[in-house]
Amino acid sequence: MMNNKNDLTTGSIGKTVTLFALPYLLSCFMQTFYGMVDLFVVGLYNGPETTTAVSIGSQVTHMLTVIIVGLAMGATVRIGQSVGAKDERTAKKTIGTTVIFFIFFAIAITVILTILTRQITSVMMTPTEAFEETAVYLLICFAGIPFIVAYNVISSIFRGMGDSKRPMYFVAVACVTNIVLDFLFIGIFKMGAAGAALGTVCGQAVSVFTALFVMIKKGFGLHITRSDFSLHKNILADIIKVGVPIALQDGLIQVAFIVITVIANSRGLIMATSVGIVEKLIGFMFLVPSAFLSAISAITAQNLGAGKKIRAKQALRYGLCITVAWGIICVVYNQFLPQTLVGLFTKDNTVVAAGCDYLRAYAFDCLFAAIHFCFSGYFCGSQRSGISFLHNIISIIVIRVPGAYLASLWFPDTLYPMGWAAPLGSVLSALICIGFYVYYNYKDNNIKLRV
Repeated sequence: MMNNKNDLTTGSIGKTVTLFALPYLLSCFMQTFYGMVDLFVVGLYNGPETTTAVSIGSQVTHMLTVIIVGLAMGATVRIGQSVGAKDERTAKKTIGTTVIFFIFFAIAITVILTILTRQITSVMMTPTEAFEETAVYLLICFAGIPFIVAYNVISSIFRGMGDSKRPMYFVAVACVTNIVLDFLFIGIFKMGAAGAALGTVCGQAVSVFTALFVMIKKGFGLHITRSDFSLHKNILADIIKVGVPIALQDGLIQVAFIVITVIANSRGLIMATSVGIVEKLIGFMFLVPSAFLSAISAITAQNLGAGKKIRAKQALRYGLCITVAWGIICVVYNQFLPQTLVGLFTKDNTVVAAGCDYLRAYAFDCLFAAIHFCFSGYFCGSQRSGISFLHNIISIIVIRVPGAYLASLWFPDTLYPMGWAAPLGSVLSALICIGFYVYYNYKDNNIKLRV
């Protein structure tokens, strides 16, 4: 029988959303924290060129990670719907299909990206001083792609089952391992950017082996047999239907960030370093809306599988209240004390000043993005992830990229105007999401009236 310990379809909706989101938030915090530790330790022992190498390299690997997470979200939603409907057989087949598909996926992208490492470094418009270290950083991280894929697939399966706690424990292992190895490789062995990359990959490897050990001992709450591990075409189609639009939307957002980074890199080492630091800080601030996106998605999937539409909408509203409040806090803090954050990662006063200008404007994205993150989670859990892709691609094409480019041309001496490109793009995304939500509510109400 299916284990109902992590049932998301009953009890207080506020408690359910919070208790599911909190472990995911802590997981994301630890992942972002050890990424920030990479930058901090590198800045402690090395100059701006190494800091730039790590910030550029980690942005590329982050883009890869969010694409993997997006694809894996298809599995989370499909498993969640099966669990909500108490369909154990389909849940087991979905897990088996997910594992087989991602094994082939991991092998393919590892080979492709390791071959294209130097070309990717060039496309990023990496400053000459940081080129070689960036290439080495990326090569090591690309070699560790199987561990990135394995961790995120295992986590997506657990979350689909309604368990967000065990993924948190796995990433805690990676976090501790990575921090210890950072000081060893960068501080003692003086390995620079290569040390940061090696510490990250080793941390992920330890995390995956820990997860596999727990799975063998404890299982998923389902009795999975060897026959479940095959590609079931209809299930794979459902996973791809949800996962690919999410992966594309997240990938395109990161492409937009990378384009902005390329624009900054073309303006010299100071601007490149400032943007790299602020991107890390914004990633940290986005942890709350990201956690609620995942929580709302999983809760919506299980509740729709159980036929509880109203409860799914309640989860969305609850998430919006919390994430918007968090966004307001981020905006206010960064208008007055941005130097307390930027100054953690560099001793260069010029970099701090440029970074503060960028962060003051960019911080508004924490407020507006909170809105479309929550709606995206709801749409994904409803198997309407195409909406998330649509609003993001429109905001990227219409505002984010052209806005950043024009700001860099018109205001070459400051990053403040360029920092507004992302928040304005999020305003457009939020309006599109609200429009679709109102439309589908109206459509559903009309169907009920006709019946």
